Amino acid sequence: MAEQFETGSRPDVFQSLFGNNDENMKKLEELLDVHIELRNGKITVEGSKAAHVDLADEIINQLYRLALKNEQIDPAVVSYAVSLAKHGKLDKIDSLFSEVIATTFRGRPIRCKTLGQLEYISAIEDHTLTFAVGPAGTGKTYLAVAMAVAALKAKQVERIVLTRPAVEAGEKLGFLPGDLNQKVDPYLRPLYDALYDMLGADTCQRLQERNVIEVAPLAYMRGRTLSDAFIILDEAQNTTREQMKMFLTRLGFRSKIIVTGDPSQKDLAFGKQSGLDEAVRVLEGVKGIAIKTLTSRDVVRHELVQRIVEAYEAYASDQEEQYGRKKHTGE
Repeated sequence: MAEQFETGSRPDVFQSLFGNNDENMKKLEELLDVHIELRNGKITVEGSKAAHVDLADEIINQLYRLALKNEQIDPAVVSYAVSLAKHGKLDKIDSLFSEVIATTFRGRPIRCKTLGQLEYISAIEDHTLTFAVGPAGTGKTYLAVAMAVAALKAKQVERIVLTRPAVEAGEKLGFLPGDLNQKVDPYLRPLYDALYDMLGADTCQRLQERNVIEVAPLAYMRGRTLSDAFIILDEAQNTTREQMKMFLTRLGFRSKIIVTGDPSQKDLAFGKQSGLDEAVRVLEGVKGIAIKTLTSRDVVRHELVQRIVEAYEAYASDQEEQYGRKKHTGE
């Protein structure tokens, strides 16, 4: 049975705790197979598994304390709270609400949503070069752009440079109308989307016209030295080893570089080694460089995305195990 709370004095707190149409408690019931009821100012939790009841009780108490601080609680927060509680780390959920990385142009605060993301942000703050490796939906690119915008606003850098490899900028895009910029625009669109969310389309366009923000294909980086800049290389799994080395050596004074990528989504030609895979191996342990691996537990999109990522991870692990057995037995 959960702790008793008085609802009459702070109905807003209980509205935040339970969510619209009780969606937060319904999510908790679904995940832990319990029944939660609010009656006469008292929340009760019932279920066939005592451990799940105790877990739900612990989570409700923690979420209630967040609601008292006017923190926004939604089903995604509830899901992650359950994940933390199952690993004995529920007390760390407060840290996710303690720091605002940036705000969108509409004033919405941007915070980390998982401990993995929090470690990623700390790595960026403490290192000149940070690699973020992980599956889709873990916030690698979005958080990197948020940090870049925050640094620009704080005058820590003079400009932002965002780049991606356009792996199909040859044969397939050659049939599309327009100049090279128009041809590669689809590859850069996710970067624009993140910038527009942070700054608004009009502000972003003005900053681009003044060369304060540059969004360009990776090929445009050759021969340059980027100083006083916050530089992000996205979709780095699609770089070749030569492209990666070229990009990393663009680093100038008073700059930061973030390299993001998902090794499971390579679009390179058959037989080409990924520059990201090699760089992570070669640069591990080098002073000033951080390598942060995000996992399916850090996925912050629709929860089905997390299940999809986990299914693919399990499949890949099984395939590697089968390959190892065959190699060992000589089959």
